[in-house]
Amino acid sequence: MGLVARRFLRFNNIQQHDPKEITRCAFISGGSARVFGYSASALPACCAALRCSPDLALPAAVLHAGSGNKNAFKALIAAEYSGVKVELVKDFQMGVSNKTPEFLKMNPLGKVPVLETPDGPVFESNAIARYVTRLKADNPLYGSSLIDYAHIEQWTDFAATEVDAYIGKWLYPRMGYYPYVAVSEETAIAALKRALGSLNTHLASSTFLVGHSVTLADIVLTCNLYLGFIQILTKSFTSEFPHVERYFWTMVNQPNFKKVIGDVKQAEAVPPVQKKAAPAKEQKPKEAKKEASKPKEVEKPAGEEEAPKPKPKNPLDLLPPSTMILDDWKRLYSNTKTNFREVAIKGFWDMYDPEGYSLWFCDYKYNDENTVSFVTMNKVGGFLQRMDLCRKYAFGKMLVVGSEPPFKVKGLWLFRGSEIPKFVMDEVYDMELYEWTKVDLSDEAQKERVNAMIEDQEPFEGEALLDAKCFK
Repeated sequence: MGLVARRFLRFNNIQQHDPKEITRCAFISGGSARVFGYSASALPACCAALRCSPDLALPAAVLHAGSGNKNAFKALIAAEYSGVKVELVKDFQMGVSNKTPEFLKMNPLGKVPVLETPDGPVFESNAIARYVTRLKADNPLYGSSLIDYAHIEQWTDFAATEVDAYIGKWLYPRMGYYPYVAVSEETAIAALKRALGSLNTHLASSTFLVGHSVTLADIVLTCNLYLGFIQILTKSFTSEFPHVERYFWTMVNQPNFKKVIGDVKQAEAVPPVQKKAAPAKEQKPKEAKKEASKPKEVEKPAGEEEAPKPKPKNPLDLLPPSTMILDDWKRLYSNTKTNFREVAIKGFWDMYDPEGYSLWFCDYKYNDENTVSFVTMNKVGGFLQRMDLCRKYAFGKMLVVGSEPPFKVKGLWLFRGSEIPKFVMDEVYDMELYEWTKVDLSDEAQKERVNAMIEDQEPFEGEALLDAKCFK
């Protein structure tokens, strides 16, 4: 039984009430109780009485995060719209406050934000925002119908996986939080542009993501866009998406947004890549003199973007030329509709250059988890999506095998170079979920397995083929 319900029982001297009938109430705001998902008429009489019990005022929920944390903004803005009291903890210091034993009891990972409630802590920013939103019964932030609710959840997920994720993959390596890899940045920017293009199309005829007023989806998406707009999404970048621009500035100028976020200024330039500072060396007098004689750097006018530096080449582009043209093979694969063995498979081996490319089998390590067919296929689809950064250097086939669970996931990959590219191993976390075995071209059985996988042969190794996906 929650803290509010226990206090209510004591306040009204109710001894025998069945605890199961006590609806879990939330935080008192302005003298009335906010009740989880129920109108007053649906509550037991004792809980309905809570709505006018001014003596039962409870402390506000406490949000642990820094004052400029865009993930904390989600809950704070939702609280403004919902009439719920959420207090931001004072003097929070990242790297200090989140390392204390008290904080780590609330979130052992030490991540922020964390919401401290009378019934226990809640972490993960979207979960906190949902919690705060549900503190108000029939909250319009969740729409007015089941389909509204589904669309709000849809856009909330989109904001996390398609917008926030790719802004982070572009921004954080430049800030020095992760290793900077040029090809990964290009992939992230391309993926972000696809997402914003899709969003731009949706907003061409809509002011809000769902319905005709602000919902939780708008709050989450705007907070995720906020980090990009102030740090890396310059006007020259966002001008390609005019409806997204209009939407963002409309949202951040809503009174409840502005009260939390304040004034917003768009980034004027993409931040340069931050390099780790080299260990300090003792300067010799001679060197100090040279340093002093250096001419002063000319200050750039405000708003002027730094001239783009030449992008570092991918190590695979520095390999000796190969006789195999990967695009020619991909074209042959795509265009062969009949006599696949005689045309495409034969063509593959005619083109294949073992000096310039290598073939690899992969087998999923945790097939016992693959108990639901569509979940297994989605898992493979997500892997291929994350492999997009090496599309220029790879070709792959992924098979889901079996007529009943657990389903087996097997794959064949062609990579430029004699090994799996290091940037792929570093950037695609799925790689470690598979056992990788280099194909032995002297073994005819292994070559035949390559043929069968390219061809989507069924049955494959004695089992039905549930799904086959191609990366090209």
